[in-house]
Amino acid sequence: MQAIETCRTPVLGGTVEWCDHCQFTHIRYRSCRNRHCPKCQGIAREHWLQDRRAELLPTEYFHVVFTLPAAIAALAFYNKAVVYRILFHCTAQTLLTTAAERLGVELGFFGVLHSWGQNLHFHPHLHCVVPGGGLAPDHQRWIAAPRKFLLPVKVLSRRFRKLVLKALAQAYADGAWQFFGEFEPLRDAVAFAQFLAPLQHQDWVVYAKPPFGGPAHVLDDLGRYTHRVAISNQRLIALQDSQVSFAWTDYRDSLQKVMTVPAEEFIRLFLQHSLPTGSNAFAITVSWPTATVPPDSNSAGNSWPLPIRTCCPDPPTTLTLAHGYVFAPSAASAP
Repeated sequence: MQAIETCRTPVLGGTVEWCDHCQFTHIRYRSCRNRHCPKCQGIAREHWLQDRRAELLPTEYFHVVFTLPAAIAALAFYNKAVVYRILFHCTAQTLLTTAAERLGVELGFFGVLHSWGQNLHFHPHLHCVVPGGGLAPDHQRWIAAPRKFLLPVKVLSRRFRKLVLKALAQAYADGAWQFFGEFEPLRDAVAFAQFLAPLQHQDWVVYAKPPFGGPAHVLDDLGRYTHRVAISNQRLIALQDSQVSFAWTDYRDSLQKVMTVPAEEFIRLFLQHSLPTGSNAFAITVSWPTATVPPDSNSAGNSWPLPIRTCCPDPPTTLTLAHGYVFAPSAASAP
């Protein structure tokens, strides 16, 4: 939160470009480069998309979403690093194994983590963009999937459920869980097993859209899901009487609505989607022949490139500002 508050302010320092001919002054304060800052994601997003463009294939793509049940999501709030790791691993294993069994192919895909819904409530799920086919086991030919669907959703759902529940139990056996508040009783092994038992018989939500079309379609859709924080500045409507109003889409009726909450509640809603310290649980790319996870996105170089305003033939004098230093030009040097 401190990084967002101080982004592009004198607190972080900056540079001053000053023309000694016409006294024009241009100040550029440094960005915080924090993964969660809504002002610092443009360049990082473009770099990530450029890498993905190089991996796109001239084929149709499917959009598949894996969602954790509400009971696990509530527990995940206190165990983000554990659950996010399980979510990524089990999603990848579900897609790769099912594609190998059903289509006889080695699959590749993009996966991007979201932990929020439009109303900012905690809702962990993984968006996957999957090509409509894969490589044959000998890597010598391409095998296309049926046009109307990639893989049976019910099969994906059951396998995903089985893998996640097994991983959750193993994490408990390894002592990786933390329990607070209403979940304190789950420290007991029997209570934790009873907590997981009903989930074995529930239908887990795995959503799959029809084919996008070509690579242009998949990039348009993928661009909305990369390097996003819980809410963008464009959705903020007003701050009045310590109340924050923001726009959101209610997918139950597909209507645009406005939600107003106390400022403290809005900050709580926003901060609950922060990634665990030191975590790079942001995105995964599974490609041929190996799977790799991108570098830590918290430290991505994503400051905005601001144009230098030149007013005279000679380059301006540049002065570096220390952190917290406020440059106060004279009246004659104001632009």
